[in-house]
Amino acid sequence: MYKTKKMLLLGSGELGKEVVLEAQRLGVETVAVDRYEHAPAMQVAHRSYVIDMLDPQQLRRIIEAEKPDLIVPEIEAIATAELLKLEQEGFRVIPTATAAKLTMDREGIRRLAAETLKLPTAGYRFADTYEEFVQAVKATGYPCVIKPLMSSSGKGQSVCRSEQDIDRSWSIAMEGGRVQNGRVIVEEFIRFESEITLLTVRSVGGTTFCAPIGHVQEDGDYIESWQPHPMTDTQLQRAQDIARTITDALGGYGLFGVELFLSGDQVYFSEVSPRPHDTGLVTLVTQNLSEFALHVRAILGYPIPEIVLMTPGASRPLKAPQKLEHYRIAGAEEALAVPQTQLRLFGKPVTKAGRRVAVALSAADTVEAARERAKKALDKLSVEEA
Repeated sequence: MYKTKKMLLLGSGELGKEVVLEAQRLGVETVAVDRYEHAPAMQVAHRSYVIDMLDPQQLRRIIEAEKPDLIVPEIEAIATAELLKLEQEGFRVIPTATAAKLTMDREGIRRLAAETLKLPTAGYRFADTYEEFVQAVKATGYPCVIKPLMSSSGKGQSVCRSEQDIDRSWSIAMEGGRVQNGRVIVEEFIRFESEITLLTVRSVGGTTFCAPIGHVQEDGDYIESWQPHPMTDTQLQRAQDIARTITDALGGYGLFGVELFLSGDQVYFSEVSPRPHDTGLVTLVTQNLSEFALHVRAILGYPIPEIVLMTPGASRPLKAPQKLEHYRIAGAEEALAVPQTQLRLFGKPVTKAGRRVAVALSAADTVEAARERAKKALDKLSVEEA
């Protein structure tokens, strides 16, 4: 009987789906876990479970039953204290249980970056209550950025531009946070020229970097990304130094999405995810190895001789306009008529306002042309009630 490694994925969205597919190409047995049925990665994994991943007993029960070689967190909202215990008992958590715990909430990773590693970041304050939040906003000044300590895909983020925005920003943070404990981070607003994701890979061969990915966000959620993003030699060196420092501190093998702000020659650390990044979906059409292939290779201990940017490219996610129990995505035929364009329809069972349900991916000879193609393809797509 063929013996293979077993990977248990904690979080089964569209990024997890691509991880499962890449793992299966290398003969890995895959188990997908999430808090709802029929999640995208569940549709392609060998087996799946629906549990409350913030419940330590439920999490332990599945892991002890499956005995995976690799536990791969794909979201933040997991009982990370239990992962630490499981790691001490011999289970392997990717990249490490400590990294999963530190990056579960923005406080842990921000204090590590700014206070321990002394990386350049925006100024920040934390608040537990509405009253503390108001004080933190006024002390930081307008505009400032409000984020819940834990959320996914930028949910719950907003820019507070005046006193009139305070209540609205608090409400957005409370609704968008994965854990309703009321704690938020209030950040100084960095006036940056651009923001990038520097995909950073730690593997048996050391640390390597993908070409920088530029992106545009609205309220913390990306609406467009492209690769490569133009940077000066100084900017790129500083960005790589920051990414190497933070990922070395987190340790382990795997791909990390390091988010950075560029302001002149100054580079500021923003956030890091110890897993594939939504803006990195563009690598499905730009690189010899996508971010998902890189992640799987790294965590399996396989070599990554080189990361090659094959062509400029861009991505545009499709978001649902409203909650729908039954829906379909129209316009795929027209979108795929755009040259050098691919689609990924995620297959999420239901949708809600703002939920990503597909992405258009386009390549071209230049970034500008790729961005135009991706927008043209996205404009052909729509979410309809079925």
